[in-house]
Amino acid sequence: MYKKFRISLSEFDLNNHLLVLKEVYPWLKEVNAGALQQASRNLNKAFTNFFNFGFGYPQKKKKKDHHFSFQIPQHYSLDTSISKVLLPKFGWIKVKMHREISKGILKTITISRTPTGTISRTPTGKYYISFLTNDGEKLPEKQEFSHATLIGIDVGVTTFATLSTGEKIDNPKFLKNSLERLKCLQRRVSKKVKGSKNRRKAVYKLTKIHEKISNQRHDFQHKVSNRLISENQAIAVETLNIKGLKKNHKLAQVISDSAWYSFVLKLTYKAEWVGKTILKIGMFEPSSKTCNVCGYNLNELSLDVREWQCPDCKNTHDRDINAAINIKKIAVGTTV
Repeated sequence: MYKKFRISLSEFDLNNHLLVLKEVYPWLKEVNAGALQQASRNLNKAFTNFFNFGFGYPQKKKKKDHHFSFQIPQHYSLDTSISKVLLPKFGWIKVKMHREISKGILKTITISRTPTGTISRTPTGKYYISFLTNDGEKLPEKQEFSHATLIGIDVGVTTFATLSTGEKIDNPKFLKNSLERLKCLQRRVSKKVKGSKNRRKAVYKLTKIHEKISNQRHDFQHKVSNRLISENQAIAVETLNIKGLKKNHKLAQVISDSAWYSFVLKLTYKAEWVGKTILKIGMFEPSSKTCNVCGYNLNELSLDVREWQCPDCKNTHDRDINAAINIKKIAVGTTV
């Protein structure tokens, strides 16, 4: 409606329109009404973010995209004694509990799918259900921090992250280490007849590797972010133009493999949980080519230069460590 007529519909209007859609598409009657209303709520929120907060225009869901989820806000039940959950329109379903549900009021549940098929539209993936509870507790207040308890982090390609303390965290490059296996499986998929059982088997093996890479990446980032949050009161990071950086085709693959945005996201929400602070500096700050000792700013510093000497104070800098120190200084407004 907005794209054609520039008319905005409220969440109330969208929910009323569901009655019309159910007559046009009878299969919608098979779906839980709460899940449909939640979809309207999500759409309304997406447009609110677009109009008021500068987010991108909401995108339509793609048929070939198996990354999907839906929420059930009410009329469900959980019985942990038998590891079963009652879902509207589905009935009781057996689940494998990964952890105990925290004490509190159960607010909503989300069912999502981790795909094991990116080519086939057949839903051969794993399904996950998450429980959102309200324990009534507020997030802790932000803890005070000093220059000594603040670290700067410079993320990179050669090393995953460099700290202002001088520590470097190696980039495990999970995708690069699995490329040969992926290429082999991709060739097998391309040789199979479309729609055949053998092709579905080949696709399944291929996507299992992708799933493993994703799990390895998340596990690595969780461990690193947990350690950094526990050891420091505040963390300073740089806002990165990842989309622009990916235009360099030589680095696009390793940038995607590093998943910097996902890492910063983990740092952010984990810091909120324990009252720590995340400071972000602008994406155009010359952190790499500014001397952290005297403040001299180089005109140019190509990516292949990993170490440079300041023409003014003659100090030699490791590119990444220098950037991490400057990120820390800029974040607290103490640049020289």
